Amino acid sequence: MPELPEVEVTRRSVAPRLEGSIVRAVRVGAALRWPLGVEPQSLVGLRVGTLQRRGKYIWLPLLDAGTGAPQGGLLLHLGMSGSLALLEQAHAPTKHEHFDLATDAGTLRLTDPRRFGAVVWSPALDAGMAARLLARLGCEPFDPALTAARLREGFSRRSVPIKTALLAGDIVVGAGNIYACEALYEAGIDPRTPANTLSLARCEKLLQALRRILGRALELGGSTLRDFRDAHGMSGAFQHEAGVYGREGQDCRRCGTPVQRLVQAQRSTFFCPRCQRR
Repeated sequence: MPELPEVEVTRRSVAPRLEGSIVRAVRVGAALRWPLGVEPQSLVGLRVGTLQRRGKYIWLPLLDAGTGAPQGGLLLHLGMSGSLALLEQAHAPTKHEHFDLATDAGTLRLTDPRRFGAVVWSPALDAGMAARLLARLGCEPFDPALTAARLREGFSRRSVPIKTALLAGDIVVGAGNIYACEALYEAGIDPRTPANTLSLARCEKLLQALRRILGRALELGGSTLRDFRDAHGMSGAFQHEAGVYGREGQDCRRCGTPVQRLVQAQRSTFFCPRCQRR
């Protein structure tokens, strides 16, 4: 499943060409998670504004081509297996290519074999369907307003394991399964530790570890475990540097203890039983 680094890598790979372009046509194929919410023809002639990311969503604002006045926008989600490509010359869509935004800079195409992704129109990022979908998202991990004290306050109301609290995404976004495992390993925190027992000092370690892990993932183009590609067709490489994720039974890179695996919230958790303490 594409996580925050993969979504941000995708945004960065399409934004330079797409921003400022004019919409020439919109094609909606097989139904995705939610309907588009607007007549496709009504988007033709609008200008694409500055792309933003919120959690694992990409916001593509649309403007009046003449006045620059906001005309709503499209909120995109890659689902479990989706990817975006910006095609100079769009070929006939295959059965897994479900949405096209054709512009004078190329065609933005969503490919999603499992159809858990979405493209929905909203009048603004803080209104309509976009507001409803984003309402429960926590702080962005690189937001200066996110401090260890704020993290601890959020965790103080959770008795669930810290890994589960991170995956929930309503305290801090971006710690999907891969990066939650890696951040907890980096911070030396056992994933089974009750979230509400973390001290301020351990919250500080966890926050800094999460920022380092996500920053490194962005440098490496995210992680490609199966089929993730950015808009240029490039795979991510972070998975090759993982300390524990996917390494069950292999030696910990720090202490040599075999990495263990357990299941939390129906997701695989990888950790070092010696380096990570409760």
